[in-house]
Amino acid sequence: MSPETSEEKETFVETALKLGGSSEDEARKTGALDRADEQMENLFNKKYQTSGSPVHLAVWGDRFPTELFNSQVATADADAQQVMEDCITVVKELKREGRLLDENHKISEETLHQLAEKGYWGLLVDKEYGGSFVPFSAFSIFLTRMATVDATVAGMASVHGCIGAVDPLRGFGTPKQKQKLLPVLASGERLSAFALTEPCAGSDLTALRTTAKLDGDEYVVNGEKLFITNVVPGRTIGLVCLIENKPAVLIVELPPEENEHFQIKPYGLWALKHTYNQGIIFKNFRVPEENLLVAPKGDGLTIAYHGLNRGRIALCAGAAGSIRLMLADMLPWAQHRVTYGAAIETRELVQRRLGRMAGLIAGCDALTEWGGWLLDQGFRGEMECIVAKIFGSEAQKEAAIEYYMKTHGGRSFLHGHLFGDNVHEFLAPCIYEGEGEVLGLAFLKSLIKEHGKQFFEPIGKVLYENKIKSPNPLNPMHAFKLAPVAGPYLAWKTRQSLPGAFKQADLPAMPPRLAELTRFAAKGLQRSRLECSNMMMKHKLSLPNRQCAMSEVSSRIQKLIVMFATCMWAAKQKDELVVEAAIVLGQDLRRELTGARVSNEELRTVTKLGAAIAEGKYSPIADIDTNPILMNYEND
Repeated sequence: MSPETSEEKETFVETALKLGGSSEDEARKTGALDRADEQMENLFNKKYQTSGSPVHLAVWGDRFPTELFNSQVATADADAQQVMEDCITVVKELKREGRLLDENHKISEETLHQLAEKGYWGLLVDKEYGGSFVPFSAFSIFLTRMATVDATVAGMASVHGCIGAVDPLRGFGTPKQKQKLLPVLASGERLSAFALTEPCAGSDLTALRTTAKLDGDEYVVNGEKLFITNVVPGRTIGLVCLIENKPAVLIVELPPEENEHFQIKPYGLWALKHTYNQGIIFKNFRVPEENLLVAPKGDGLTIAYHGLNRGRIALCAGAAGSIRLMLADMLPWAQHRVTYGAAIETRELVQRRLGRMAGLIAGCDALTEWGGWLLDQGFRGEMECIVAKIFGSEAQKEAAIEYYMKTHGGRSFLHGHLFGDNVHEFLAPCIYEGEGEVLGLAFLKSLIKEHGKQFFEPIGKVLYENKIKSPNPLNPMHAFKLAPVAGPYLAWKTRQSLPGAFKQADLPAMPPRLAELTRFAAKGLQRSRLECSNMMMKHKLSLPNRQCAMSEVSSRIQKLIVMFATCMWAAKQKDELVVEAAIVLGQDLRRELTGARVSNEELRTVTKLGAAIAEGKYSPIADIDTNPILMNYEND
């Protein structure tokens, strides 16, 4: 193995953990992840790194970066547009004819082949390798459309193109590797998956145990992978393993059948039921040395992180489609179900549910477009993609449980009902692509990292070197030791209290209610720098272990990001009901942040929106096929 890796210096997180009393092993393992993060940063031009990202600048910058929230969807060329339209048509026809799934209720081989013929699997592959290469922002919006037809088919495109073998090869493959492997991935001759999770390694990727040892011109792989979506014999996987005790990625072409060196490990899994999610066991399995991917600055974790960001945006796009499907499916029932002489579509509680679901769709649409645009522009997008993933998965869960299930009542649990048959599909995104609260901690760590390195790392080292556990500014010795390193922080803190420290965001033209919410979010983001800094000062070296405090601050900042991004997106929309939906979401988030009671005006906004949706005026769910009402009855 000969990747060019930077010298493994102790990272800020590793230093902080050691200074805070964590064990050498915990500090080393956490430091390995932090190092991979820094290596990932180094792949990007400075202006596109985390410190130049919209979220980082919105919190820490001298001016609010409104222009970095003004996303524009890149346009796919005519041929790629035709591919996407043809694929939508194929899936609709197969579903209508009952041929989308096979006898095992998995996406059928016929479906996979027909999609391959139309070019579905090459949407993210460059044209020189047989694909049609769609810009990621356009691809993500297409996934939302596909998810309204079938969420599993949409998810398989994300697995194949974002976190599967396609993205690692496009980003890190040599010309020879790309020429050999990308054409068969683009054609659909071989579909792909990504094998990262292990029985002992989920969020803790330092616990990887699968190894690959070089023997001649081949690597010999031993180990087990778990929860691998889209894996069956004959597919191509990006395998994260240890080579010389360092994470690496091998592109593995699985044989067409199991053998003594390679076995599939099936298990019962409620979610992802229409595709294959299985384990893989390798016993002295051989992979050509030439299939090793090498990051120019980093290792296998660097390669893994790259595709995960795209997968997170794709997840949010899928959520936008699934919530649309749920909302569309609520309307026939709300019109049919009569209580006390009136259809429940006329009841305020149901109208509020419809309006709030539209708000969740607006948030998902906004984050999908914005995140995809940032990746197209060349940004790393780590924090922005995390926000999209967390919001999308939590929005889908909220829509399914709080609004869709409760409106359908007992019929939700009937066999054949969209909720009852798919509840695990609606909830699973909260876990895969990174569990939400754990990702929220990663979001905050990325956000405060530069501030910590600049001001708090020097203070922490002085405290550690002088064995000061509880600094007291009235203690002359403490004051003397800390003065040189505390001065810059105190100067920064003083500047934050001066007039003009928080500059008003320069907003584009938008409706007054939307502008009010947008300014609230912008001010909240700017002021959150003090909240972050005060938290760091309060907990000092123990901050890495204060997960609950970090999670609460992270959640508040994420809500402000969702609020601002959604309002900026809504300002460009022509459909008045879509704008109203964004306002509903913004009002909900503002109340969560302030603790205020809902006002009569806000209730009128959401119920009026719900009533318009019930009347069929909401364009985002037009032309979506709905399911028949179960246990129908005739009204008197």
